[in-house]
Amino acid sequence: MIPAQHSPSEGAPPRFRLLSALSYCAPLLVNGIVLPFFPVWLATHSFSDHEIGIILAIPMVVRVLVAPVVAMIADRLKERADVLLWSGGLSLLTAIALFWTTSFWPVTIVYALQGATFAPYVPVVESIVISGVRRWGLDYGSMRVWGSIAFIVSTLVGGQMVSRFGGGMVLVVMVFGFAMTVVMAIFCPRIGPTRRRGQPINIPAATGSGLREPHLLLLLIGVAIQQSSHAVLNAFSSIYWHQLGFSGAQVGLLWSAGVASEVTVFFLSKRLNRRFNAWTLIRFGCAVSVCRWILFPMNAGFAGFFLLQCFHGFTYAFVHTGVQRRMMATVQETQESSAQGAYFFYVGMAMALMTLASGYLYAWLGVVSYYVMALVAFSGLGLVILAYYLQPQSVLSGGKTREAA
Repeated sequence: MIPAQHSPSEGAPPRFRLLSALSYCAPLLVNGIVLPFFPVWLATHSFSDHEIGIILAIPMVVRVLVAPVVAMIADRLKERADVLLWSGGLSLLTAIALFWTTSFWPVTIVYALQGATFAPYVPVVESIVISGVRRWGLDYGSMRVWGSIAFIVSTLVGGQMVSRFGGGMVLVVMVFGFAMTVVMAIFCPRIGPTRRRGQPINIPAATGSGLREPHLLLLLIGVAIQQSSHAVLNAFSSIYWHQLGFSGAQVGLLWSAGVASEVTVFFLSKRLNRRFNAWTLIRFGCAVSVCRWILFPMNAGFAGFFLLQCFHGFTYAFVHTGVQRRMMATVQETQESSAQGAYFFYVGMAMALMTLASGYLYAWLGVVSYYVMALVAFSGLGLVILAYYLQPQSVLSGGKTREAA
């Protein structure tokens, strides 16, 4: 998803691409079971919609407060990958602890601790991979795509196990996923500290004041608001689909359809980058979000929901693609983990607040709450458009300007 057009092999550590791909797989194995089915596990313990919203939201707030701090520390370590071992190990302990928690406050506290310990894992992996893209011209999409594939496998297997054995299997698969994060923390590429030099010639060096650029700040806030419009989907779609009579396997297929569309975007990333600039991808993804949430309450059966889930490639992957490219064009490598942490912070905080609100919205409005999500996505699109007009322009001959990458 980040442009890389020349031969990527020279200078890269042995098996960097393979180990980076596997490093994405481990945390997304966890997300593939937690995101669709942890609300189902909560529902089996008779938590109300309000309680489910609170339990899911509090760890998000904790996560976004912890992730940027740990990311900044990672930028100053000799090996950023060392953070992953602590993150994966402590998260595994919290997953095991959930077997002994079934009431509201114990579940909330343990799940909040899990949010804190797991927070830095994906941003640090992301920063290591982006450093590989900067230094050796590797293709981002060819590594990131395997994380999405792992999500699909985890969701499909998790759906089958929930259908056969009930919601209790969610914790079993979660523990397995966290165990894999510990394993991959050991094998994640070690490439030393961040640096300024060594960027491939086809990737422009970052310019400006990095994270202090007004257009980048506004872009991150706009995208965070747009991404938070997924909150009702993440928190209540599985419960809603079960109420419509869909089996656990069908719910797993619906979630997998969304991530499969992500995979398609990653596989096509080189073509997309050649044809579209980052701003076009972001704006289009935000616009599709508005349409997706307007259509979601119109129950068109399994086939209709399957099609709407395929829009996820636009509403998430297109937007994520564009943001990574904009950050890479604006931020130096010495701020890479910090930039990823900031991105994680804005998206996570917006998602946490919207998830908390979604419990009340869904209890009050039911599926009509998706119309509220359409308004949220539209607001995010407006800020993205404003950020576009605030960006620095490159002057061409004749006084004309063109967009940055």
